[in-house]
Amino acid sequence: MRSRLRRLVLGATALFTAASALPAAAAPSQGRAEQHPSRDGMSAVIRYTEYGIPHILAKNYADLGFGTGWAQAADEVCTLADGFVTLRGERSRYFGADTAADGALSGARTNLASDLYFRGVRESRTVEKVLAEPAPVGPSREVRGMMRGWAAGYNAWLKKNKTTDPACAGASWVRPVTELDVAARGLAIASISGEGRFVDTITTAKPPTGTTTAGSGPSARKPDAKAVAKAADELWGDPGMGSNAVAFRGDTTANGSGLLLGNPHYPWEGGRRFWQSQQTIPGELNVSGGSLLGTPAISIGFNTHVAWSHTVSTGIPANFHRLNLDPADPTTYLVDGKPERMRKRTVTVAVKDGAPVTRTQWWTRYGPVVTSLNSQVPLPWTSTTAYALYDPNASNLRFSDTSLGFSKAKSTDDVLSSLARHQGIPWVNTIAADRAGHSLYTQSQVLPRITDGLAERCSTELGRTTYPASGIAILDGSRGDCALGSDPDAVGPGIFGPARMPTLKDAPYVENSNGTAWMTNADRPITGYERVFGTVGTQLGLRTRGGIEDVAAMADKGRLTVRDLQRQQFANRVPAGDLAAGDVARACAALPGGSATGSDGKPVDVSEACGVLKAWDRTMDTGSRGALLFDRFWPRLERAVPPGQLWKVPFSAADPVGTPNTLNTDVPGLATALADTVTELRAADIALDAPLGAHQFVVRDGERLPVPGGAGQLGVWNVIQPTWDAAGGGYTEVPFGSSHLQAVGWDGSRCPVARTLLTYSQSSNPESPHFADQTRLFSGEKWVTSRFCEKDILSSPKLKVVRVHERH
Repeated sequence: MRSRLRRLVLGATALFTAASALPAAAAPSQGRAEQHPSRDGMSAVIRYTEYGIPHILAKNYADLGFGTGWAQAADEVCTLADGFVTLRGERSRYFGADTAADGALSGARTNLASDLYFRGVRESRTVEKVLAEPAPVGPSREVRGMMRGWAAGYNAWLKKNKTTDPACAGASWVRPVTELDVAARGLAIASISGEGRFVDTITTAKPPTGTTTAGSGPSARKPDAKAVAKAADELWGDPGMGSNAVAFRGDTTANGSGLLLGNPHYPWEGGRRFWQSQQTIPGELNVSGGSLLGTPAISIGFNTHVAWSHTVSTGIPANFHRLNLDPADPTTYLVDGKPERMRKRTVTVAVKDGAPVTRTQWWTRYGPVVTSLNSQVPLPWTSTTAYALYDPNASNLRFSDTSLGFSKAKSTDDVLSSLARHQGIPWVNTIAADRAGHSLYTQSQVLPRITDGLAERCSTELGRTTYPASGIAILDGSRGDCALGSDPDAVGPGIFGPARMPTLKDAPYVENSNGTAWMTNADRPITGYERVFGTVGTQLGLRTRGGIEDVAAMADKGRLTVRDLQRQQFANRVPAGDLAAGDVARACAALPGGSATGSDGKPVDVSEACGVLKAWDRTMDTGSRGALLFDRFWPRLERAVPPGQLWKVPFSAADPVGTPNTLNTDVPGLATALADTVTELRAADIALDAPLGAHQFVVRDGERLPVPGGAGQLGVWNVIQPTWDAAGGGYTEVPFGSSHLQAVGWDGSRCPVARTLLTYSQSSNPESPHFADQTRLFSGEKWVTSRFCEKDILSSPKLKVVRVHERH
């Protein structure tokens, strides 16, 4: 039986290989094949190996998209369908207007706000306009084929299969999709850190009437510069997404080839999940990795020659323009003294069990009018002034083409070439390594073209505080000479060209843990970039400090292999613990009578905590005792003590990795934080020396799985961020953290040496056999050996072959 199955697979592979091995003169007919792949429609062969990982084999890009859409639907139909409800602006219709939005594709707090925004995008034909642009501004023919194929594959799966996931089985909102829906998802992902963060204020902004300022009451106050800067810093510095990645140069490795470890931190549930696959068009494309759900290309991954990953960057992907309004009409603004009327976008949304809701949004040449950064920080729309948001990623549908370029790359230089040609990366850095031993870091992303000179010349009074403090520019929108302008090598106006991107090539290591480009390599700092990209010479986060310490030591050690990358991923070292736990234990032991006063004024016996912290191994392994105590203590201490008082040795730009250091144990907040932590754990009936895994967990198939790792605030590489529920007696299930892991190198053969792990498993359907299998591996700190080459796929003991097709 096994040999017969292999013969069938080999036959299918040979068929696709023959179909793809066409001479160059056949290119026009290949183009026609993208439109009409076969008489029976699109088709693909999907070979499943262990853990439900699909290896999708196709003759062309449309068929590849078809197989990808089919396989994603098989694993994640409910999550995908829920996202398409969002993109159509129909959440209120099916789930109610006031229900909290899903949060996967925007920061909208309610379904109504989400619907008003996304239906507005749909009705303004924003996506169609971008699709109509010729490449590279619009998507290439190959990506158009993949998007069209993805929609067809998703629809074909829906038509042929019964949904078993209880999250949407039998639901009327699970419907076929179009290429437009797939493109809309890509656009939403690109703008999730720009317009997507401001959906609530975009959809509620109203012009003032009479003498009333829009958003009367608190929102009518003059914006406070420091409050705006702080809010902006928090807005683009939130932990909703993050990552680590490191690439090593060949002279640090055992065989001269490069190495890459990717460790993105994303939500474990919902539409921001990664999904694994291998995509193959024989003779054209062969790549393996993780895709963001609903996207047709590999987002992070590897091929025979190159491996790459992304980390969320410090670049500020949007900016504001202050509008000077016509005194006679607050919906007309002046540019160089000439009036321009705002564009009204009136949107009607159907509501479950209620009347439709109609609201108006206001748009300008810069973008939508907004009236706040958050609920506490207004940007009021008065009779004389309003603020508009500019987000260059709101028309950026180039991410898939950029990723496809990575997928076909043969070197890190090819990765840079794809970035330069397509300029489609919205809010992440790129870290890459190749077979020849090259390493690469680049913050090549789509940012508003805010130069320091422009900010100096055109910032408003408010902007002169916010830009240096947080990188958020607030420009004078009434002056034509304050337009963002163009770089000659940029794909379009208003964004930076490739030559301005912070980049470091061929350093012994390049590492990023969501810090600025400056400390990509401690021995080769990057400087000279504009403030909007991030800071230079400022204090590093503990995860960046710990990451640089670890990978610099690895590079110095040399002779590195993929196994060293695997060890780094699960070292679970706590840099905050290394810096402070010993001092805390000693300060605790010195407390008179072993007692500290809590924030409620009551004395607490903390003597047991002293010994627990002293004995703690300074890791966040599941069996570590004392990890949970320190995990709850450290954030409380940082909140209680001003940053300038926490350490005896302050930060120095001359030693950014080593400073600040030496905990100031004399601050009164330390004893209080310790007392409150002991009180909190005892109230939850948790022993102070409880093993971490007893309380940091997920439940899968009725089994409680301990989860290793810890908070990025502690400096832990393997980020895991559970939510504390005091009333519920401790941590809830892990909702966020390490996601699609990959450790990749090469050994001289054509097959990359790769170990991967999708921490939350391939399917969120509890009825799927791949709902928890990789999560169990993650719990045990184990990896999946990638099956990339044909011989490895065919030798899988779990090999299952499915031919999928679209019948007309």
